[in-house]
Amino acid sequence: MVRALADDQDPGPPLTPLRPVAEAQLQQFLEKVRQLNAFVALSEADPAVRAALRDCNHHHAVVDLARRHGFEIGRRWGEGEAASAHPDNLLAGPCPPPGSETSCVLAAEGNWRLERIHSCQAASPEGFWYDQQEVEWVTLLQGSARLRFADEPAARELCRGDSLLIRAHRRHRLEATDPAPGSVWLALFWREASAS
Repeated sequence: MVRALADDQDPGPPLTPLRPVAEAQLQQFLEKVRQLNAFVALSEADPAVRAALRDCNHHHAVVDLARRHGFEIGRRWGEGEAASAHPDNLLAGPCPPPGSETSCVLAAEGNWRLERIHSCQAASPEGFWYDQQEVEWVTLLQGSARLRFADEPAARELCRGDSLLIRAHRRHRLEATDPAPGSVWLALFWREASAS
């Protein structure tokens, strides 16, 4: 419902119009669509590529298959080029080797700590479940990940900007993270007052 303002009412600050998509982002998007269309055309023309695509069981496998055939389809909307090399940039720094992750404590005090975690095609070992004494709040700053909780039937697919609160002793495991440039997490850990 729209309400007219009386002459003596302050309308508040003017609304900021939505900024149109920058031309560079539009061109990046259109190029990704062209690459996707070309990859689809190849998969329809080449039975071996079609079979390989059918065998892919997650997004990263499709991106990797496309890359092997000369198509770059992995960049998500709004992802720019490499981050600034400034040491305080959370997205800067070398990607860890495939199958691993690096972690550094950014700040800590008393019963909490804030970590930056950089994962590259990382996954928990088969049969391993985290069972932490701490509560963990985590968000993805870059990339995507697949995380499974022991008490849920299916894994959760996470992408840039998604966050989760993981209660102490809630069993979970990492099933997949992006290949280079990897997935970058910001994780806050703390112990609840009643936790020992």
